[in-house]
Amino acid sequence: MENQTASLKKIALNFGVLLALLSIVLQVISFVLDAHIDRPWWLTILQLVISIGVLVYGIKAFKNDNAGFLTIAQALKTGLAISLVAGIISVIFNYIFINYIDPDFIQKTLDFSREQMITDFPNMTQEQMENSLEISAKFMTPTIMSAMGILATLFFGFIISLVAGMILKKNPPQL
Repeated sequence: MENQTASLKKIALNFGVLLALLSIVLQVISFVLDAHIDRPWWLTILQLVISIGVLVYGIKAFKNDNAGFLTIAQALKTGLAISLVAGIISVIFNYIFINYIDPDFIQKTLDFSREQMITDFPNMTQEQMENSLEISAKFMTPTIMSAMGILATLFFGFIISLVAGMILKKNPPQL
């Protein structure tokens, strides 16, 4: 059991850092392409593919280190641990990104939201629009964005790990 814990920590750290670095590279690419505000669908799909790939590969690495056995609970623990490491690193990077790399990010996002509301909801009054943007701005504080980022990473990590665990499951023999 001690070896299993050491393996989980090593895998969570290695694959969590890998997932975070790949996510950061994708975010930098979207910034360079000026697609970080109006995030195109292909960036979202690419992020999902990267997340699935790294989590599944990490869970498979845990299974290999565990003599080829994997329970769904172990898959969930491994995937959530990888997701937590990646989420923490990503939150730190996002803080740096929002405060130093693109300090106008929040305002640009609110401006984009305003344009989308004008296009998508032409009957919306100016007051309704301002109220909606005011609520959005309250959710765009660093603390709330960090919490939401970690929760979203853990949520998707849970779903991906659950599916991967069901597919890769191989229970150890009962004695």
